[in-house]
Amino acid sequence: MRIIEIVTDCGHVDTLHGLAEHHELLDFWSTACEHEGRCSIRLLVQPENQQQIVDAIQSIIGSSENSRVVIMPVEATIPRPDTEENADKEKGSTTRTREELYQTIVGGIQLDSTFIWMVVLSTIVASIGLLADNVAVVIGAMVIAPLLGPNLALAFASALGESALIWQSLKTNIVGLSIALVVSFLIGYFWPFSLTSQEIMLRTNVGYDGVILALVAGAAAVLSLASGLSNSLVGVMVAVALLPPAATLGLMLGAGKFDLAIGASLLLAINIVSVNLSAKLAFIAKGVKPRTWIEQNKATQSRWVSIVFWLVSLGLLLIFMQLWHKVL
Repeated sequence: MRIIEIVTDCGHVDTLHGLAEHHELLDFWSTACEHEGRCSIRLLVQPENQQQIVDAIQSIIGSSENSRVVIMPVEATIPRPDTEENADKEKGSTTRTREELYQTIVGGIQLDSTFIWMVVLSTIVASIGLLADNVAVVIGAMVIAPLLGPNLALAFASALGESALIWQSLKTNIVGLSIALVVSFLIGYFWPFSLTSQEIMLRTNVGYDGVILALVAGAAAVLSLASGLSNSLVGVMVAVALLPPAATLGLMLGAGKFDLAIGASLLLAINIVSVNLSAKLAFIAKGVKPRTWIEQNKATQSRWVSIVFWLVSLGLLLIFMQLWHKVL
């Protein structure tokens, strides 16, 4: 449930009231016009139609610089809303609006000092856990690693056809993985003992179970994000495990064990491709798309290009995986 507040010119009040009545919203109210000729209208909206309402509001107020829309979550209301299900509800729609998802996702791909240090520290933690064969430490590195955000952002951006967001996601992803590889490479290069722990060996080989795990985890990440259940992402991060394979790859390259590095790189590549593919399909299934018809046509092209790209990439990686298993 959300409160959608619209601060706009007083001339839009009647139209917005008509919108609220047409969609039979739970409640709506407005303030008196201020001296600048603006007023505030608040709409109490159920989750199943909030995206539709937000799109309609944007169509009404247009690109007016004198208007602003604010979306606020609601914990509870008294009296309680009617819980009877409406047969006309859109079953596949997300419970969070496109704008809320955008705000959350963009916050996870900011290429700043915080992101860089988080990658550095989590890589060190992951490397220590791998070298010490300590599962708990490896899981801790998975939880704090910020590498899942850029991959989800890439799937989200292609669903909307946002080219600027696509490039920002790619840049953040490449920088994050590069930092993880450099840090783990240095650790592997200067590590005086053997790199034969079970945790490391597990990440130098990949099977179909790893592929399925990454596919399921990517879809689960989108579903939890779209439903507002951000705590679920912690479990998804553990399941996806993008950082440990990256750290393993760097360790093996630093130690000069290139045969094992190939296995780790294959696992990392399959995880990245699988997460992006399943996340992309999950965003489509949840009905995440642009507002206008022109933007939707543009996004459709981006959507199919990305789906084909990830499918072809996954197919090639699976073929390479089979060939690598025969070599071993």
